[in-house]
Amino acid sequence: MSSHFEPLAGGGAAVALDEVEISILRSLAVQLLELIGPGDEPAQGEDPLAALFAVGPSEPPSDPALARLFPEAYGGPRDDPEDEELRAASAEFRRFTENDLRSRKRDDALAMVRTLDGLTPAGGDGGAVLELDAEDCLHWLGSLNDLRLTIGTRLDVGDEDENSRLYRLPDSDPRKPMVMAYLWLGALQETLVETLMP
Repeated sequence: MSSHFEPLAGGGAAVALDEVEISILRSLAVQLLELIGPGDEPAQGEDPLAALFAVGPSEPPSDPALARLFPEAYGGPRDDPEDEELRAASAEFRRFTENDLRSRKRDDALAMVRTLDGLTPAGGDGGAVLELDAEDCLHWLGSLNDLRLTIGTRLDVGDEDENSRLYRLPDSDPRKPMVMAYLWLGALQETLVETLMP
């Protein structure tokens, strides 16, 4: 997996992906969608504008990966649990922002799935060149970041010493494929950012 994004002349970015890479990216994006959840859609005949102002949850998610995707606005897990004022401020902030953030993350992952599904194989290996316009690049950046945060949380990626230990895992370690995916997604994200820099 050595794919990297390159800038397109008219803006946007392109990357050559083989069939396995396409399958892995699509699978990861679908898993991210399942993790984020379907969200609340306005009921039939309900005012969609009112749905924008719907109140969301006030408690942080119990799943560590979701807690990383939807972090506390004030303080963090290491802060004093007795600090009621900070917890109340975080809960209030979450109530009015998490639904929108969840919707944006879902849109990013859906855009990734749709662009991958729209690929036309370019050769005998089932691979293709993925071309993204500027808007799709932003969706991909968001989704690549969310995937890395999720996988990094599952791997318990922490300080540099711990990271180097993960990167030297033997092939027999069951975490090895996740580490490889984490590193590959990081390289894709980095080259996509570089293509968008002026």
